[in-house]
Amino acid sequence: MSLLRKAERCFANQHTHKLLTAFVAAPKDVALFQQDLQAADERSKEGRGKSPIDGQLIAIKDNICTTEEPTTCSSAILNGFHSPYPATIVEKLKAAGALIAGKTNLDEFGMGYIFSPSTAASIKIDRHHRSHSTNSIYEAVKNIYTQNGDALSAGGSSGGSAVAVATGQCDVALGTDTGGSVRLPAAYTGIVGFKPSYGLVSRWGVVAYANSLDTVGVLAKNSSIARSVFDAIKGYDPRDPTSLPTSTRLKIDKHVTNRRAKLQRSSSPSLRIGVPREYNTEELQPIVREAWLKTLQKLRELGHTIHVLSLPATKMALAAYYILAPAEASSNLAKYDGIRYGNKSADREGTDNVLFAATRGAGLGDEVKRRILLGSYSLSAAAIDNYFIKAQKVRRLVQGDFNNAFALRHPLLPHQGQSSQEGQVDIILTPTAQSLPPTISSLDKADPLQAYSADVLTVPASLAGLPSMSVPVSVSDGGSQDLKEPNTVGMQIVAQYGDDDLVFDMAWVIESL
Repeated sequence: MSLLRKAERCFANQHTHKLLTAFVAAPKDVALFQQDLQAADERSKEGRGKSPIDGQLIAIKDNICTTEEPTTCSSAILNGFHSPYPATIVEKLKAAGALIAGKTNLDEFGMGYIFSPSTAASIKIDRHHRSHSTNSIYEAVKNIYTQNGDALSAGGSSGGSAVAVATGQCDVALGTDTGGSVRLPAAYTGIVGFKPSYGLVSRWGVVAYANSLDTVGVLAKNSSIARSVFDAIKGYDPRDPTSLPTSTRLKIDKHVTNRRAKLQRSSSPSLRIGVPREYNTEELQPIVREAWLKTLQKLRELGHTIHVLSLPATKMALAAYYILAPAEASSNLAKYDGIRYGNKSADREGTDNVLFAATRGAGLGDEVKRRILLGSYSLSAAAIDNYFIKAQKVRRLVQGDFNNAFALRHPLLPHQGQSSQEGQVDIILTPTAQSLPPTISSLDKADPLQAYSADVLTVPASLAGLPSMSVPVSVSDGGSQDLKEPNTVGMQIVAQYGDDDLVFDMAWVIESL
């Protein structure tokens, strides 16, 4: 199929599925877009494409800066804002010949609902705001799947990007993943969602939520397409202080390549797949557990070996995440005061002459305000030792658990002990989510603790900065035969830091099962 025909199909799907609210902005300069598309189509016919993604339509999450379309983060305080510069990853996509298909919907500033038992008594819980891409100034994102006619959650915060890919409104989409915001929507919509190792992809031009956790991820129909996009956007960026320099990347590549060569030379090149006990939670739905077991069984039949292991700090990971992320968010959101950034409110009444109080009060949503308060408190002199510092220590424990589990040692940490020991694994495989996507209408009635634990399986890899991917596996033989209802479950692949290629290799194997 020609690029022109494929683009026409994507645009038709955008019109057909517009009520799902995946997109919040279309390409502004339609004439220029058509011109670029025509040029890409001609290059494709002549066999001189710029890259494997030349001519691909790629949607951009609306917290990633583009110059043509507004960048609002689905927040009233940035409504109508146009960035004077594009994000580095957008520049890289265009240099590779990709076409920006528009901006996608998300939870405001990437923040869905959070719940903490210690703060429930003092903070009014608004059950509408959860990590399901419903916390937006635009309408809530709706999943293509339904249950008894009710729309299902698309997951958050990259729900718009996930739905855009799942419904064929674009070829690929970019999202951001702080604690599972790419992988969870991918699992809920039946597509692939990849989060790279922290620091491999530039965040310059990406609106920050939690700097030490944020990563730019890729959502696609399959891992091959996701890999092509990842190859196009990764690389050192001197404008991003968290971007790994070229020398460090070469060190990581050499370290991983040596380990790969050793595996290939071994008498049994099969992979050792780890299964953490802590991920087999009581809340895991039977259909998810069954899909997990079937996937492991099929991998075992291919010659891979399965090894049960323990990641004890996993039980503390979620609590640590919900201290660290709001703490960093409270600092990052300070700039939205109507002076440097943000739409200034004309109302000055009742603000005690604080210049930016009315602006932030009117422009920021309830969930964003809640995180600012929680984050500011955990960073205060009275609480920093008991909350923020302890959460950082838990983060190191989580990272230590993963390092002890993987046979490949962390390439950037001091070498301790042998590089390969009995019981250590090459890859870890877990479910991405504990359940199938809930209906949007049920979110108002759900137990807040369910929302609190929604990211329990994805947060640990984020705290450790590890590469991970959600890959859909079929449950059609044990699930619903209704094509309108979910028929896949997301399986999460986690590898050692820097071993992103192994994640893609395992994803390809699982897709082939």
